[in-house]
Amino acid sequence: MADEVDDDVEEQQLEVAEDSNVELRRIRRVMTWTFLMALFTAVYFARSVLLPIVLAVVLTLTLLPVVRAGERVKIPRGITAVALVAGITLGIVLAGYFLSGPVGQMVGDAPRIASEVGEKFDGIMERVSSLQEATAEVADAAAAAGSGGADATAGEGDVEVVAVVDGQPSMVQNAVSGLASASGSVFAALLLTMFLLASGDFYHRRIVEAAPRLRDKKKALTIIRDVERQISRYLGAITVINMGLGVVAGVTLWLLGMPMAVVWGLMAFLLNFIPFVGNILTVVLVGAVSVVTFDSLWDAALPPLALIVLSGIESNIVTPLLVGRRLELNQVAQLITLAFWTWLWGIAGAILAVPFLVVVKAICDNVENLQTLASFLSGDPGTKVDEAPQKATTGPALESAPFRTQAEAREESPPTQALGGKDVTPLVAE
Repeated sequence: MADEVDDDVEEQQLEVAEDSNVELRRIRRVMTWTFLMALFTAVYFARSVLLPIVLAVVLTLTLLPVVRAGERVKIPRGITAVALVAGITLGIVLAGYFLSGPVGQMVGDAPRIASEVGEKFDGIMERVSSLQEATAEVADAAAAAGSGGADATAGEGDVEVVAVVDGQPSMVQNAVSGLASASGSVFAALLLTMFLLASGDFYHRRIVEAAPRLRDKKKALTIIRDVERQISRYLGAITVINMGLGVVAGVTLWLLGMPMAVVWGLMAFLLNFIPFVGNILTVVLVGAVSVVTFDSLWDAALPPLALIVLSGIESNIVTPLLVGRRLELNQVAQLITLAFWTWLWGIAGAILAVPFLVVVKAICDNVENLQTLASFLSGDPGTKVDEAPQKATTGPALESAPFRTQAEAREESPPTQALGGKDVTPLVAE
């Protein structure tokens, strides 16, 4: 009898514990979603403050390998940091100075271009209207024949097509005003980048020291290095690819007789940092100006068609060869990230969307509990045969591998024999 009472009490305690665990999990989910909503709200309203900081961090991660290369040849970090930031600032100022005239002319001519494009398409709209009227007349005649020859009024099938052309180039003006307002943020980010580059690995060490356990310190160091490596490789490769695309696009449009080919080349270079949307916007703008510039429809179609071909070669051949083997991202994940950050931060968010995704994927690759998310973000969840990670037990090969690969390598590798005859586990070489 006592045993039955004890069993009942134990079952009741287990039920109470299970109910409390369920309640705790529910509270944690609510707190997590509340925190995320509060975080996104703060990020949205504090974008003017956070944008220079985020841009400075991205630039620092991209340029840190250059600073370390300078240190290897005995150049102080401060000198390299000042030289890099001064070079970028000088390039921005010179580009703005030489392109201010053509860009100002383009913005001034935007209303005229929009009205001329509308006039050019008026003929097409009239043809569409005539075709609709003829189709309506044929349908009325067929209906009359089917009903025994009843007369069909001629005006019933008339369709009026009205082409409304907005003479205000809101898209161009908004883009120019956005670039003008972002100039202060860019120069503030460059100033912060200079100080971050001059500090070297100071903040890396502080993050590692903040971890309580040795295993956490190693994991934090691995994540930091992997994020830095992925960001620097991605942005470095994308910048070189976009520069090549801008030069080729500018030369091609100049050969085809497009005015202000230098501006179009610069636009192709800048807008290609925005995935999916950037190329489409460049083609649309070039097509609008081409329609106004050339009289023949074939001549007007050549510039946008050339840009489409160049963009296809860049996105399907050049970028996969230079970036794909190092960093494969799911296109659906890129599109969702682009939409989210564009809604949150506008043009700046669209430019920083893929770097954000690179950082998230690098973190997920090195955290065991986030491996499922990493596989969803990857372009191909399966590992290719010729890209299998190299097993290592120590040294740079192990440092560059994701955290899960490091753990598997240490588990599969035999222990190393120490001098005193004691087996020790190999660690990451620092």
